[in-house]
Amino acid sequence: MEWTSEGVIVSVRKYGENSVIIDTLTPKHGRHLGVVRGGASRKMAATIQPGSQVKLEWRARLEEHLGNFRVEQLESRSDMFDDRLRLAALSSICSIVTFSFPERMPVAELYNSTLNLMDTLNTGGDWKPLYALWELQVLEEMGFGLDLTSCAVTNVTQDLIYVSPKSGRAVSRKAAGEWKERLLPLPSFLRNKFETANHEDILNSLKTTGHFLSSWLATSLGERKLPEARNRLISRLENKKFY
Repeated sequence: MEWTSEGVIVSVRKYGENSVIIDTLTPKHGRHLGVVRGGASRKMAATIQPGSQVKLEWRARLEEHLGNFRVEQLESRSDMFDDRLRLAALSSICSIVTFSFPERMPVAELYNSTLNLMDTLNTGGDWKPLYALWELQVLEEMGFGLDLTSCAVTNVTQDLIYVSPKSGRAVSRKAAGEWKERLLPLPSFLRNKFETANHEDILNSLKTTGHFLSSWLATSLGERKLPEARNRLISRLENKKFY
């Protein structure tokens, strides 16, 4: 069995004396692991790191085997490595991919969104709204999408500023009433990606997506906790000295 594809490395771990096992995200083969012989060498260090865009050649005797990768670097995305906040975001992305995505499940649309987010991180663009929207897309792709189109109580489509923590549906300002303190925030850019988002909007959006990543997605995976890398990102976003 063999295939060739582009992909992005999301994690690396030592395997034996000179090899590593890399976890990659690809458009057609989804999240896919394999051994890179000699991957622990200094020569391969710049290539075998999370965030690297690579050409992958995978071979195995049987499809269900772990198999071996040959790896050729296409882009390092190393421009972000001197920025602690952007590096924290990259770590969070990679950890959520390995935490959430089943192995070998095609995720072409989410793969493209992940690359766009990583490229924006690397160039120093406005990555924070993209990151929040990416977490929302992860929930959708994993079968836990939120319904932000209309109010859960009245079905109106205007002035939707809350999300029900139980149903994942939007709630309007008027319908929230005395229950508003129990609801989650719904920044407008989560419903319309062309809306601008300020710092408070970003933190509010991550509060909402974090709730469902934890209470819905993580619970479905066996009561697991969200990756610590995501918690570190939130802490850095809350600490304005990183701006």
